[in-house]
Amino acid sequence: MSALFPDYRASWETDQHRELRRHAAEFFRREATPNQERWARNHQVDREFWNKLGDAGLLGLDLPEEFGGAGGDFGFSAVVAEELALAHDSASGWVVHSPIVAHYIDTYANAQQKQRWMPKIISGEAVLAIAMTEPGTGSDLQAVRTTAVRDGGDYVINGSKTFISNGTHCDLLVIVAKTDPAQGAAGISLIVAETNDQLQGFERGRVLEKVGQHGQDTRELFFSDMRVPVANLLGEQEGLGFYQLMEQLARERLAIASVCSGMAEAAVLEAIRYTKEREAFGKPLIGFQHNRFALAELKAEVLSIKTTVDYCVQSYIDGRNDPATASMAKLVAADKGVAVVDRCVQFFGGYGYMMEYPIGRAYAAARVNKIYGGTSEIMKEIISRSL
Repeated sequence: MSALFPDYRASWETDQHRELRRHAAEFFRREATPNQERWARNHQVDREFWNKLGDAGLLGLDLPEEFGGAGGDFGFSAVVAEELALAHDSASGWVVHSPIVAHYIDTYANAQQKQRWMPKIISGEAVLAIAMTEPGTGSDLQAVRTTAVRDGGDYVINGSKTFISNGTHCDLLVIVAKTDPAQGAAGISLIVAETNDQLQGFERGRVLEKVGQHGQDTRELFFSDMRVPVANLLGEQEGLGFYQLMEQLARERLAIASVCSGMAEAAVLEAIRYTKEREAFGKPLIGFQHNRFALAELKAEVLSIKTTVDYCVQSYIDGRNDPATASMAKLVAADKGVAVVDRCVQFFGGYGYMMEYPIGRAYAAARVNKIYGGTSEIMKEIISRSL
């Protein structure tokens, strides 16, 4: 149930989804909301937070029941992504772990790999990350320079990655590497590294000082003659990595769009609350017609974001999650969502620019939604191919 639209119900939302929404909202307001400032100071969430997520059943929402998952549809992930944002969380790497990287394992891992990794992924014992981006490559995944050279039963991996969410806590890292640099996109593979203390040649670099999302443990990662078993290759053979990435990016963009929808709604709710409480010239801010009209516009904008994202989530559940549709969800939700948060800051005056206020943290955290998972310009390029 939407706090801004109490009677709103997405076409895909069942009673199970609504029960999960209530459970997730209660969990995040208890375990995430009060810790945002402390996590921001530490540049990471508590490691125990991942175990709590697992105990609460929030890490295996659409993963197989045989490994401890809930076996749900993508709507389960969309619900939790929204509730994270509504709880004013900008630190958790849940979106990377659960709806994104876990799905790579579920889709491409073989039976033995799933048996070894999936229970830990669902329980929170193993935190997931994916190492795509490299310095200078950005969205051009074909240009990655990290190499994985086969040597007996191992891959010897050399290279570096940047902007890696969950870089501090990750126990399982999906690495995008060139197993055959001469083959271009056809030479890219996905290899899973188990990043424990015994993994030589693996180094976690500096925590990156981002504009927002200060509690998210985003790092540089380095590989120097790092040996990973060939058995950790994702897929039946080498060279499938680029195509695996392309298959999963649409899902990633839908997950980000769901976060954007939640952030926009949370910002408007905060603005409404504040304008009812704060007085100026002898009456509450909401008593001024200009402010009421501005809030009315923002509420309408949020509804347009929600309905767009929910249409695309329904398409995914129905098996029609084509790249253009997912790109439209992310383009609309990210661009409009950032604009909504920005306009909401104005109601708070100087307090809106303070990081101790949720609206200030949201303002700093929202801007990257137009960049990661594919920039808004990349989204337009993908959509234009469907014209």
